[in-house]
Amino acid sequence: MSVNTFGRIFRVTTWGESHGPAIGCVIDGCPPGIALTEADIQAALDRRRPGTSKFVTQRREPDAVKILSGVFEDDRTEGPRTTGTPISLMIENVDQRSKDYSDIRDKYRPGHADFTYDAKYGIRDYRGGGRSSARETAPRVAAGAVASKVISSLYGAKATIRACLVELGGIPIDRARFDWTETEKNPFWCPDAGTANKWEEALEAARKSGSSLGAVVEVVASGFPAGLGAPVYGKLDADLAFALMSINAAKSVEIGAGLEAARLTGEENADEIRMKDGAPHFLSNNAGGVLGGISTGQDIIARFAVKPTSSILAPRRTITKAGEETEIVTKGRHDPCVGIRAVPVGAAMMALVLADHALLHRGQCG
Repeated sequence: MSVNTFGRIFRVTTWGESHGPAIGCVIDGCPPGIALTEADIQAALDRRRPGTSKFVTQRREPDAVKILSGVFEDDRTEGPRTTGTPISLMIENVDQRSKDYSDIRDKYRPGHADFTYDAKYGIRDYRGGGRSSARETAPRVAAGAVASKVISSLYGAKATIRACLVELGGIPIDRARFDWTETEKNPFWCPDAGTANKWEEALEAARKSGSSLGAVVEVVASGFPAGLGAPVYGKLDADLAFALMSINAAKSVEIGAGLEAARLTGEENADEIRMKDGAPHFLSNNAGGVLGGISTGQDIIARFAVKPTSSILAPRRTITKAGEETEIVTKGRHDPCVGIRAVPVGAAMMALVLADHALLHRGQCG
């Protein structure tokens, strides 16, 4: 039995392979009556699309989405609206180069899922990794765009989800210069203009040498109410960690202070509370907006580490399917830092989790 479906009420099933004719998803549980067009989804996909700079894979995919079902428009609606039935989305693959992978059909690429897919299934799609390819994240971003429309219908424009890179190649941003507007001005989604220049130098050197670098993505959800999430096995932060760890190449997740919390004292870590304008006001946010698995109304903050792209030009030792020792050089078009295109994916997964929990909360608490 395989697991390709995410969520409990707002449920998303992705399908397709990197070098198949198309990829896509089916969304079930979306409330009816929500305005939804292909343009709404396309705007999110364009942020993740390959080939947008020299620092991402040069595979030329337009990632043009098609809505196949689940919306309806007539003279009584102002534009297409969701019907409450399954929404099927499709994105055609148009720029595959399967021949680039012919040399590795019987070799296992170190750092990839080649060996484990063979060990589990006894067969694998060696063309770009099949389902283990980062190509699978495009339908997640499409589904995240729909989830964002659900969130807006429930909480209005005040509820926002943003993401950025806060570290690349071991070089962190300067938090004192953090500016969300800067993320739209450089190819790294970097909120610190000075650090973006350093990242460009480091990644250009890695790209030219045929190597790769890792990164840390931060996702922040603002304007959400207190009360989302549930004890004991439906904790918001647990579901968020699960969602972010499901992203290709993710190796760790932090909520709020994360690992740093283990280095704080009880006095430093506890987020004190006062009253401000008649409402609870937290003096800090080490908890990352979640206490006991339930949202506090503060910003929900998560970070995840993305490993360096495993497809590199340097020869690596490996074995063949038959157990013979050999070396491998990975050809093809690959991201020198896959963390860059993981930024909109992280935002999409946050949206999927929050849309699901918002509907769960409405179902139990009204």
